[in-house]
Amino acid sequence: MLPFPALLALTTTVFLGCLTEVLPAGLLLGMSAELGVSPSAAGQLVTVYAITTALTAIPLTGATLRVPRKRLLLALIAGFLVTNLVIAVSSSYPLILATRVASGALTGVMWSLVAGYAMRLAPPGLTGRALAVAMSGTPIGFALGVPAGTALGELADWRWAFAAMALITVPLLAWVLVAVPAVPADPAGPTRPLAASRLPGMRPVLATVALFSLGHNVAYTYIGPVLVGLDAATMLGAALLVFGCATVGGLVAVGSALDRHPRAVLVSCTALTAAAIVLIGLSGGVHGVVLAAACLWGLAFGGAPTAFQAVTALIAGPTADAAQSLTIAAWNGAVAGGALIGGLLLPLGTFLLPWCAAFVVLLPLLFSRRVVLSAPSYQCPTGR
Repeated sequence: MLPFPALLALTTTVFLGCLTEVLPAGLLLGMSAELGVSPSAAGQLVTVYAITTALTAIPLTGATLRVPRKRLLLALIAGFLVTNLVIAVSSSYPLILATRVASGALTGVMWSLVAGYAMRLAPPGLTGRALAVAMSGTPIGFALGVPAGTALGELADWRWAFAAMALITVPLLAWVLVAVPAVPADPAGPTRPLAASRLPGMRPVLATVALFSLGHNVAYTYIGPVLVGLDAATMLGAALLVFGCATVGGLVAVGSALDRHPRAVLVSCTALTAAAIVLIGLSGGVHGVVLAAACLWGLAFGGAPTAFQAVTALIAGPTADAAQSLTIAAWNGAVAGGALIGGLLLPLGTFLLPWCAAFVVLLPLLFSRRVVLSAPSYQCPTGR
């Protein structure tokens, strides 16, 4: 039987990390107005966060391998408490930017820690289910956390959204202390990500991860300004809620199909995401069309990170830890790139963002077949 109290504490940690990373997208307009910066500058709060996560995931994970897992988990949660509280009370854009850098470093370690922790807590034969439970904090963050934080920012002030995230960490610290068993530090030596990157099929999958994340974030980071340009600014909260709820359905759908049809899953996630972004651009601000596009986008995006992780592990085999660190770096580097590119395009007109984003998302279709078929034959499932 799975240790659900401990795993749900890890789920909440993932939820907190996911929400901390992406919530500024829903608070972009309010933050830019109060801090006296442009929406493009406010969007860089997402950029620096993701850049830091991408740059620090591999070295910081390696540096903390010998730290007892529970002690490290508590330290990371306490770090989220401090950084979100600083943002909630600060009126200085440079200080908030620097705090986002620190928070991004925490997140890079958190993703690696939680995955390994969940599997080590599970009994033999149930490690996959334990990992799924722990990582469900990501779709829950999109489904509930981002819409709730955005609504709180609209009803009160964006600072209350960050204050709420800081408050979540207080009972979470107590929960981890009581419910999560201590496990020893990993005695293994440092991983070798460069060796993992040379595995057959690994570079195509990393390119797929990077391009998908890049295109998605060009549009998602600036969804507020895009809807303003479509005269649908009042739809932001509803669109994010529909998107978030749909990500849960996407995760379930991918989980049921991935083992037998990995290439079909990757192609579907890519094509449907691009179609949904284009639909928003063509919606003309019609509320029903915007919500339908948000639903399709959420369905397509919800299962994509899980699919990328699973295919990475399929290709990497015994070097999966090193390969996953590369995937984290590629994903978050593209998050930063998407926010940066979107910020550069924004002054040219919000109508450009959906089309540019969809084009980038579609690029992985050029080599999606190589992602799975280049893996060693003994690792590939029969389905294609």
